Amino acid sequence: MSYEEAMAHVVQGFEVIGVTVLAVGSAVSLVRDMLALARGDREAAFDRARRGVGRAILLGLEIMIIADIVRTITIATTFESVITLGIIVLVRTFLSFSLEIELEGVVPWRRASREGEASAP
Repeated sequence: MSYEEAMAHVVQGFEVIGVTVLAVGSAVSLVRDMLALARGDREAAFDRARRGVGRAILLGLEIMIIADIVRTITIATTFESVITLGIIVLVRTFLSFSLEIELEGVVPWRRASREGEASAP
């Protein structure tokens, strides 16, 4: 097996892990919160489901970014592949950033001040 074939398998492994995290994490979150919904906890179940699915998406995207980086660095090191990687990472980072704001309700650089306000007596 050549180096490129081995790296292609590594990339494929990261992609499988990323998709698995997306699918399993979302399914677990939805099933858990459907059970809470059945117990009558409607509002909290919806909020937890959104947060759980959002976290699964964030983690899955991060893992798939690893796959893209490994692919570009080890397999296809052309100028075109680097530009493509940059665009993919920008899009996925924007998605991650947007999801994080939606989940936390505040931009990341304001989170520390918000947490400080919440812990103040």
